Amino acid sequence: MGVSSWKLARAVAEAGERLNKPVLGVVSGIGLAITMVNRLRQGDRNTKRALGAFCVPEIAQEIFDRYWLSADRSSRLAPKPEVLVNGSDERKAEIVRLLIVANFLEIWLAKEGHTNPIGINYLEKVQLPRLPEIFGAMLGGVDYVLMGAGIPNQVPEVLDKFADYKEASYRLDVEGSERYVMVFDPKTIIPEEYRKDLRRPNFLAIVSHHALAQVLAHKATGEVNGFVVEGPTAGGHNAPARGKELNERGEPVYGERDKPDLAKIQDLGRPFWLAGGYASSEELKEAKRVGAAGIQVGSVFALCDESGLREDIKQELRRKSFAGELQVLASPVASPSGFPFQVVQMEGTLSDPIVYEKRERDCTLGYLVHAYKTKRGRIGFRCPAEPITAYVRKGGDVEHAEGRVCLCEGLAAAVGHAPNKPSIVTLGKDLSFAPNVMSNPDDTYSAEDVINFIFS
Repeated sequence: MGVSSWKLARAVAEAGERLNKPVLGVVSGIGLAITMVNRLRQGDRNTKRALGAFCVPEIAQEIFDRYWLSADRSSRLAPKPEVLVNGSDERKAEIVRLLIVANFLEIWLAKEGHTNPIGINYLEKVQLPRLPEIFGAMLGGVDYVLMGAGIPNQVPEVLDKFADYKEASYRLDVEGSERYVMVFDPKTIIPEEYRKDLRRPNFLAIVSHHALAQVLAHKATGEVNGFVVEGPTAGGHNAPARGKELNERGEPVYGERDKPDLAKIQDLGRPFWLAGGYASSEELKEAKRVGAAGIQVGSVFALCDESGLREDIKQELRRKSFAGELQVLASPVASPSGFPFQVVQMEGTLSDPIVYEKRERDCTLGYLVHAYKTKRGRIGFRCPAEPITAYVRKGGDVEHAEGRVCLCEGLAAAVGHAPNKPSIVTLGKDLSFAPNVMSNPDDTYSAEDVINFIFS
């Protein structure tokens, strides 16, 4: 959330254009309604300017009037995504508009001032805001949609339908319920006089294994245009290991069964990129040697000047990575999603046992909640990181709550959007790039420096 903001994605794209290198700047699509509301409250002029470019002036004005320089934080928080299921019609419509505009703004700002492509990355595990998010990004002219952390087989058809302003649906995973379908019709938001031609973005599925790539290539609802093949050392969420063994540090152990067969992925006839420890010119050459179109790079950009991480966090992480002192552990329990999550071990964050024990369990943002069917037949939401009594009351297993972290708040805090909450930081395990882009522990570097290093 917020690390690869429009500023970083645009910096990557602009640098690629200046250097005549084939790069794709990608923004994080997680929690954009939260970051947009916070920027408006803080009087961010870029957000205000982009809001003026939204195609329906009345919607832009409504959001501006509600949030611009608002100090009333208690009543001006962006609604939880779960409102989209059980909220009133008025409340549902409000968050739909927020999600659409927030995703539009991020893409519009990222694409400003250059002609290189821009992508947006979503998590399949965060399903509730999916339809408005994608439509908003398409209004902004997004060129690529990337998605992992699950099986994103429904996305291609959504892209096809939204390109023609047609109604699209999305099945929500609900425990104890056979089927719950979310539906969104773009024509209910964008009046005919404000509609412009939309282009269907390319869809790249983020996978960890050739088996999933094969399923998506043959059984997705529409065209999958390529794959990002992500290994278990990449930052953020990773695919679960097929075995249950943990190493001496409590991390999942990945074996031969977890390794993708790249030849089988290549046989699908679509381009693929390799991710997880590929941030160097040597790894780029190796990726191309085995048939990949290129590489996906994350962690080295997360610590560059244009990254959305708080400056104090970036400074500390750069210093420690340069000195070879930074440790990243894959936690099998930290994320409420149930997926392993790479956690930077950093004093003062939620990786610190003292900070973790003192934290207050709550669920104010609600992006990684689990949907379930209540005894009354309605759709409820619970999170193993929320207060344990509330989680158990909703039917959750107390054992599933052990060791969980509120990633929504922790990641938001790491980029300055939850200032009173403890932060959590994620990076990939390969930090060998630091001495190649820094000359000393206190040095900084830009997105362009990273691109120069990778293509050197």
